[in-house]
Amino acid sequence: MPRFYARRRLSTAAAFSALIAAAALFNAPTASAALPTPVSGATARSYLAQLTVATENRTGYNRDLFPHWITQSGACNTREVVLKRDGTNVVQDSACAATSGRWFSPYDGATWSAASDVDIDHLVPLAEAWDSGAGSWTTSRRQSFANDLTRPQLIAVTDNVNQAKGDQDPATWMPSVSSYRCTYVRAWVQVKYYYGLSVDSAEKNALTGYLASC
Repeated sequence: MPRFYARRRLSTAAAFSALIAAAALFNAPTASAALPTPVSGATARSYLAQLTVATENRTGYNRDLFPHWITQSGACNTREVVLKRDGTNVVQDSACAATSGRWFSPYDGATWSAASDVDIDHLVPLAEAWDSGAGSWTTSRRQSFANDLTRPQLIAVTDNVNQAKGDQDPATWMPSVSSYRCTYVRAWVQVKYYYGLSVDSAEKNALTGYLASC
């Protein structure tokens, strides 16, 4: 079942109102992040076997080298498009900012009702991509990677979970919801394969282990 969180203390009256609202949310359909469906486990295992194993190199990395949250359509940037895609009953204002909605984070099973509590995770982090070969890309290709809505690379998740993940790969970080791990590693391998990125040996061992049960 989804978990609901409040981030500030409420007065007694406000708390009562919040409980009523939470009950309505609890009985409503659970919002679900709409990550593009990753390749199958068998395909992911095939892709993983073809990835180059190499030592990572972060020399020269700067997040600004990956232009992100570019305009996608009208006033909407990439973050706003993903918030709309991954949420339920999302309302946006004239500037495309989400003013209401619900977002379910598959990494930790939490549901949020404020867009400010949600981050858009680069499933393969920008720093990890740099370490794995993106340092030699053009700025245009790095921009495409950082704003990719076609591959399973961008997903709305709980903000502090995304921050705890940081730039870690599956050897050191995985979603706490174990039932989502197969989806996560299939997506990870698909993105790395599509962009021709390498894996380090610990990362490959972890991916191999998780994919064995997918």
